[in-house]
Amino acid sequence: MFDIKTKTELKRGNPSAFKEVFRLLYPRLKGYCKLFITNQNQVEDIIQESFITLWEKRESIKPNKSVESYVFVIVRNRCLNVLKKQKLEEGKIELDNLNAIELQYLYQLDFIEKEEKSMEEMLTASFQNAIEELPNRMKKVFTKCKIEGRKQKEVAKELGISLKMVEKHISKAKQQIRKKLLQQYPALIVLIALFIE
Repeated sequence: MFDIKTKTELKRGNPSAFKEVFRLLYPRLKGYCKLFITNQNQVEDIIQESFITLWEKRESIKPNKSVESYVFVIVRNRCLNVLKKQKLEEGKIELDNLNAIELQYLYQLDFIEKEEKSMEEMLTASFQNAIEELPNRMKKVFTKCKIEGRKQKEVAKELGISLKMVEKHISKAKQQIRKKLLQQYPALIVLIALFIE
């Protein structure tokens, strides 16, 4: 996405290059982050902190490797750390149950060799495609509740359906999306579970 000149200028600490990277990546990172985190303030904090990390580590940027993928991984790891903390506090997961392969996928932080889509971008695209394939009413309910973060009661009233029907649509949508993503990315079971949560 970014040419060598932009990455080189970013590495040198050129504020204009940083602003350009921020401008182009911010909307996509925000959408990606919202797949994990529903709290808008947390989303903003994670993205801001991730760009601060990018700026602080800019000297390690290699012009022939993807800045985009690097930032996506930073955001992903911050999101997962927030979720991990929440779930540990709620007693919902035990990290000892995560196997080595899952941890490798979840926490590896590296540059990929070519300008290609990162794992996060591919998973996000597949997630969005899976949503698009849902039946129309189910897609509306799932998008409003899980992507836009609206309350189920509010969505039920807006669409003229019962709260129980909203819950049913969300449950079925999660099942269908999970099934589709696991067919494409069987090794990412933990990450997919967090996407769908």
